[in-house]
Parts: sequence; C-alpha cells; structure tokens
Amino acid sequence: MSASAALMAAAEGGVIGDGRTGANLALGAGLLGLMIGWPALSRAGDRTGGARTGGMTAIAIGAVGTVLAVLHLATSSGGPGTGNGLVGAVAAVPLGLGGVFLGSLALTRLRHAGRPGRASA
Repeated sequence: MSASAALMAAAEGGVIGDGRTGANLALGAGLLGLMIGWPALSRAGDRTGGARTGGMTAIAIGAVGTVLAVLHLATSSGGPGTGNGLVGAVAAVPLGLGGVFLGSLALTRLRHAGRPGRASA
C-alpha cells in the first residue's frame, strides 16, 4: 500500500473503522503535535538538544494531523451531526496547525538564542 493510499484510507476511516476514525486520528496527531511543541518552545532558550528535536517532531506530527484532517474533510459525505466525523476534522485542523506553529517558533527561538547581541524572545 502506497503512502498516499494509506493516508486516504486513514482519512476516510476505510480499513480502520467507521467514519469518525479518520477524524480521531487527525485530532490525536494534532494534539500530540501541540503536546510536543509546547515543551520544545519552553526549552528553546536553554539551547538544549531536546528543543531542536521536539520542534522538528512537533512540525512533522502537526503536519500529519493537518493533512489527515483536510483529507477527511474532502472525502466525508454529509454534514455536521451525521456521524462522519466532520466536526472532529474541523477541530483537528487548528490543532495540527498549532503544533506546526509551536514547533517552528521553537526552532526560530533556538536559532536566535545562539546569536550574540540579540535578546532571546
């Protein structure tokens, strides 16, 4: 199974379960991206290696959550309240984007913390 076919199956909830499964996967990935990005952002001023790893991981997981949510939104039938997970996918988009934002902000702060003559933000 190719990567694009696996993402489509996960977004539709096809081989995994009912229609809400794809939205739940997207919600979980977006929330995980936020949970990893927040500590990475707080460690960015310390110049530790965990901040770089956490920031890159938050970007990757947040992007996966966003892609899954958008795929689920594009392939779901019906409207909100039909049981297809449409509302969960709508909620997963900002969670995934938040993980990407926190991860990129952590990497930016880490990069600026190493420059002399600049205040850490």
